[in-house]
Amino acid sequence: MSDIAATTAHEAYAFACMRCGHGWEQAYEIEHHVDGANKAFVIYKADGERVPSPLSRPSCANCGGHVVRIMRSGRVSTVQQLLHNNPRPTRPANEGDEAVAAAPAGTGHHWHLSDLLHPFHRR
Repeated sequence: MSDIAATTAHEAYAFACMRCGHGWEQAYEIEHHVDGANKAFVIYKADGERVPSPLSRPSCANCGGHVVRIMRSGRVSTVQQLLHNNPRPTRPANEGDEAVAAAPAGTGHHWHLSDLLHPFHRR
């Protein structure tokens, strides 16, 4: 299959696994090709390696689940930054208990779905 024309677009997506809550982002180079028979096809690359389309059936690198929400780029990193700069507040204690502070987000924190979506809920 000879390549007559190729253009490359750059796209990035944010993903959240609905099974385990893991969140991540990935940038892609999307190569649009037309073969010798004038038939269009697309090649996706991530970090320089050919990968399947992230829109067809993404899978979670954490649990392998295939129920993955795809969002615009920046959603996960924005929430991670918000959580890093504003750790979860101390929740009120029950009578006789001490107040319990949620652990601040740090390096290696496993992002749960509730962490990712909480800042976007309407009040």
